[in-house]
Amino acid sequence: MAFQLLLNVFLGFMWMLLTVTFEPVAFLKGYLFGLLIIFAFRRFFHSRFYLLNVIAVFNLIYIFVRELILSNIAVVKTVLKPKLDMNPGIFAYPTVLEKDWEITILANLITLTPGTLVIDVSPDNKILYVHAMDINTKKESIDSIKNTFEKAIMEVGR
Repeated sequence: MAFQLLLNVFLGFMWMLLTVTFEPVAFLKGYLFGLLIIFAFRRFFHSRFYLLNVIAVFNLIYIFVRELILSNIAVVKTVLKPKLDMNPGIFAYPTVLEKDWEITILANLITLTPGTLVIDVSPDNKILYVHAMDINTKKESIDSIKNTFEKAIMEVGR
């Protein structure tokens, strides 16, 4: 991904030099032409087209912000109830993520979401122990994380 991005920036600057126009618009034109060239020759690169990774990162940010807002609302509803009828607990979350940075991002996203906290990670990095403020069912909590954060992180990392 980094090589494709640097190549695209290089092509943008080369366009500026070839047209002898040193304005931001000329760089933008060259960058867009470079994007088309890289897209046309994408099968010659070892990694997938880098713009797909950029879109996946924005999708991950969107999912995190959405979950952050929804969990904040849920925590406020729980706190403002006259009677606390929450069901806190700790559950083991098995993950299919393999790289250290993927597991770190997953743990941080879970911890930054109000109402949940990653307590520990197993030595083999396959299980995250998560404390949740309100657990209806263990399967529902695991599926919620798997279908949002883990799926988006896999899309970014692959």
